[in-house]
Amino acid sequence: MPINITMPALSPTMEEGNLAKWLVKEGDTVKSGDIIAEIETDKATMEVEAVDEGTVAKLVVPAGTEGVKVNALIAVLAAEGEDVSAAASSAVSAAPAPKAAEAPKAEAKTEAAPAAEAAPAPAAAPAAASTGGNRTFSSPLARRLAKEAGIDLAAVAGSGPHGRVVKSDVEAAVAGGGTKAAPAAAAPQAAAQAPAAAPKGASDESVLKLFEQGSYELVPHDGMRKIIAKRLVESKQTVPHFYVTVDCELDALMALRAQLNDAAPRKDGGAAYKISVNDMVIKAMALALRDVPDANVSWTEANMVKHKHADVGVAVSIPGGLITPIVRKAEEKTLSVISNEMRDLGKRAKDRKLKPEEFQGGTTSVSNMGMMGVKNFAAVINPPHATILAVGAGEQRVIVRKGEMVIATVMSVTLSTDHRCVDGALGAELLQAFKGYIENPMGMLV
Repeated sequence: MPINITMPALSPTMEEGNLAKWLVKEGDTVKSGDIIAEIETDKATMEVEAVDEGTVAKLVVPAGTEGVKVNALIAVLAAEGEDVSAAASSAVSAAPAPKAAEAPKAEAKTEAAPAAEAAPAPAAAPAAASTGGNRTFSSPLARRLAKEAGIDLAAVAGSGPHGRVVKSDVEAAVAGGGTKAAPAAAAPQAAAQAPAAAPKGASDESVLKLFEQGSYELVPHDGMRKIIAKRLVESKQTVPHFYVTVDCELDALMALRAQLNDAAPRKDGGAAYKISVNDMVIKAMALALRDVPDANVSWTEANMVKHKHADVGVAVSIPGGLITPIVRKAEEKTLSVISNEMRDLGKRAKDRKLKPEEFQGGTTSVSNMGMMGVKNFAAVINPPHATILAVGAGEQRVIVRKGEMVIATVMSVTLSTDHRCVDGALGAELLQAFKGYIENPMGMLV
């Protein structure tokens, strides 16, 4: 009996993925555990192992196919002793159809064109926009405009692909006094204009009207950008953010960092580690959560989740978005271990080679934009975390110490908290603990 291989769910939130590469070809024999393909999700590229043994009878989905739904058939194996050609013929379908968003890509520019540039409406030609029966092919925008103007779409000649009626066709028909729709078809118009049915937010077309034609290009959102947008909207709509900011003096930390790096043993022609300020920030945040355990929590409707360890996610910018690899049990790790772990996680994050367990979960996050010269900012909480620390640049400032003005290296940090479980006083206590480790960094070594 043929063995179907389907698109795996590589994370709890994965709904679709891109089949980046096949590592086998039709006719190859595979056994359980063999790597057969590379799948791109919104966050990473992961290898897929064969679960069963057999001969590759059919690669249903070609390499490079995007938007393959989870559990969709991607390949068929012929079991031992089974006829390969018979197994191949059992493949239900070829590659999945492209996403609906990709289909009207060429039409988007047509619809964005001003009505003034459209040709005068030709005589009614329903057959041009129909492939049979009474069905008229048209874009959603064209249907809406025709409905608002009371125009019968069946009487409008389409200039889009395969005779599809697009916006410019409807506008030309309106200008030319096109055939009005029957009263029954216009009946829902009043309901559509009711405030309760008004669309939420501006449509793509209304936004495009604000720009001059030819001054922009349309770049479709990739999977990562869609997920980031969805999660950030969810976070700002459901998590009551509260912000606390403190300034930390860095001179003692910078001096200790230089000592530790100078003392690093040599390994394979280079230093065994090179500690960064960000590594020390991760450690300080983890120790602060250990010292203030009531802030190391996550919110659920039924319970307060109190974490036993500080698993610190670190925002890493990658092409098209960002990802937060996690340093697990950071409060127990030395600075050198954190440094080497972050170097490895950061490199694999940029190559999209992280495993799901390396970027999912965690108890808090650190977002450091100081290396880009940003003085201070407020970060958006990444649920299920209840806190995220936004780290600004260390810069020389004039401060008052014992009644005298002195110059010190100062870094501003802003803690965003989920006010449902980490209120202002608790957030301030956590920041004070963090500030203590930054300004007295020897405490991170004992």
